This record gives sequence, C-alpha cells and structure tokens, in this order.
Amino acid sequence: MIRYLFPLVIFVTLTILFIYGLQNDPRYVPSPLINKVAPEFTLPTLHKPEQMISINELKGKVSLINVWASWCAACRIEHPLLNNYTKKYQLNLYGLNYKDKRTDALLWLENLGNPYIESAYDEIGTVGIDYGVYGVPETFVLDKKGIIRYKHIGPISDEQFTSTIMPLITKLKQDQYP
Repeated sequence: MIRYLFPLVIFVTLTILFIYGLQNDPRYVPSPLINKVAPEFTLPTLHKPEQMISINELKGKVSLINVWASWCAACRIEHPLLNNYTKKYQLNLYGLNYKDKRTDALLWLENLGNPYIESAYDEIGTVGIDYGVYGVPETFVLDKKGIIRYKHIGPISDEQFTSTIMPLITKLKQDQYP
C-alpha cells in the first residue's frame, strides 16, 4: 500500500508547487543587493576613456544607475522616457554601458540624446556581474549613502516611474525611507 501512496504524494506535492509557481510573476527576481551598499567600482567613462568614475561620485545624493547598451532593443524603448524624466525631475541619472562597443554606444547617445550625467564603460561586464545584472535595461535607485533601495528589471514604463520610482526618490531625498 505504501508503495503506491508514495508516488501519489510526490505527484500531488509537485502539482501544488507547479500551481504556486504559475501564480508568481516570472519577471520578478528579488535582488540580494536591496538595502545593501552598492558594490564598489572604478571604470573609465564612456566619453573620456582616460577619465575614471567610481561609486563614490554618486554618494551624497539620491542617484539612479541605468544599465544600458546600444544593442539592446528594450533600451531603445526606455531611452526617450529617461530623456524626459531627467529634464522634468532633474534626476541624478548615471549610465552603466554594459558589454558594448564604445563607438556604437557614443553614436547611440548622439542620435537618441544623452540623459546621463555620466556613463561608466563596462566593456566586459564585470561591474554588471557585481550588480547582479542578467539583462538590460536594469535600473538601480541608490540613497545618499550609496545603499541600493530598489532595482527595476526591464524598460521602465511611465506608470512604473510615476507610481514606484519617483515616490521612492522623493522619500529618499527627504530622508524618510525606513
């Protein structure tokens, strides 16, 4: 009797786990970096390879790091919104150009506009790996101390920006984040 019950119990358990998994958002991947200090980096800037940029330049103000690439189709969708947001809200938006060719990235910004204060050039993707990037675009919100408070995977929509990201930025600027 037990010989026949054991496979049935396994089957029911797997079915319950499968149904539970179907109810979750497959795009949501929690980041282990939330509420932790952003990983250190020092990279050449995209526009001036002899000039370096580090995470220390973002500290002291609420900042966003947008991971992007010229070869990324979703980045092309998101980019006009970033251009508008930086003008409308005076965001401290920094780019992390990820696994890209410098000439392609520069041409892309020239043609589509440059919303970034500065873009770090992560040619081989090591900083992206440190940040847990597995696809572009991804956007991180950092508080004044350089702690990652939010990670958005995929292109930001206007609704996501106004309902989630901008209210968080406002709270962080007013030091009202728990």
